[in-house]
Parts: sequence; structure tokens; C-alpha cells
Amino acid sequence: MHTRVSHLQIGEKQAIRIAATMIFLAFGARNLMAQTAADPVPQKHQRKVVVSVAHRKLAVVENGHVRKIYPIAVGAVASPSPSGVFEIKNRLVQPTYYHPGKVIPAGADNPLGTRWIGLSAKGYGIPGTNIESSIGKAASRGCIRMRREDLEELFADVEVGDQVEIRAGVDPELDSIFGELPAEPESDGVLSASMAGEPAQQ
Repeated sequence: MHTRVSHLQIGEKQAIRIAATMIFLAFGARNLMAQTAADPVPQKHQRKVVVSVAHRKLAVVENGHVRKIYPIAVGAVASPSPSGVFEIKNRLVQPTYYHPGKVIPAGADNPLGTRWIGLSAKGYGIPGTNIESSIGKAASRGCIRMRREDLEELFADVEVGDQVEIRAGVDPELDSIFGELPAEPESDGVLSASMAGEPAQQ
């Protein structure tokens, strides 16, 4: 005896399978969307360097928190540090110092020290110095000088593209980062005139 199955019965079975598949996919998609919505969105790491000319200090700020503060030397009155928001354009180890009529290779006599962090302001950067007595003073030709150990530590922490703010004025944000201003900000015009150190043309 042969069992006859009508085309209608076959069609009903196919329709049931399709409906079941669609329900399964719908629930799967809903669960996936719920899981995705519950996952935390990774936040972009934000780091910037803030320089206060008035405080003679530099701070590394990460995700809104001050990570480290360093003493610095800033531009002398005759050659002030540029104000504005810049980017780190290059990072050099054992840089060569270039100045009109003078080229000094890496070594103890190099005014830039062991590292150079170049800024998007052409010719300006964050170097070391071979005269660390200038730190804490307005003594450079515009660059932001640091002690060797401090600069090497900063160098390892920053990357090309990081933001650098150089601010000449004083405001509540700078006060919250650096505290009170020095009682008598130091300036050393004689030292600045006698030192070839910045800017280094790279």
C-alpha cells in the first residue's frame, strides 16, 4: 500500500520549518544585540602634556588625571616660548644640534642633551640641556628645557601625535595642576644670550 502525501501537506511542513528557523534567528539576533549593548564601550586613551610658562613646570595629564609634574626652563624674555596647542611631531635619541654656522654631534657638549621631542611649531621642542642650572628659569631661546633624567622619562611616556599645550597665562586649571606661582619667577637673560640650545632646526 502506498501512502499518498498531498502537495498541501508538504507545503505546510516547509512553512513550519521556515517559521521555526525565522523565530530562532530572531531570538538569536535579539540576544546578540542585548549582549552588545551590555558590553562597555572602550574609551580612547587621552594623554596630553601641559606646560605652564608662569609656573616653570610641565605636567603629563592622562584621562584627566595628573600623572607627573617636572620642573623646566622656558623661553627668556627676549625669546619667549610659543603659546598654543601643538602636537609632538618627532622623537629623537642622541640628537644632533643644528644652529646657523654650528653643528654639534651627540655628546656631553650637545646643548640638547640625550633626547629631543619636536613640536609642530617649527624649530621648537622639548630638549634636555647641558646646563641644568637653567631649570626653573626663563633662560632658553623658546624651547622647553628639562633635566636629563626627567626628559628621558617623559620621552618614554609620550608618542608622536600627543597634544602639547604651552600656556603663558595663569588660570584656575593651571593653578589646580601646579599650585601657587613661584614668589619671584626667575629670569636669566645673560644665560640665555650665552647659550646656544634652542631652537634646533631638524
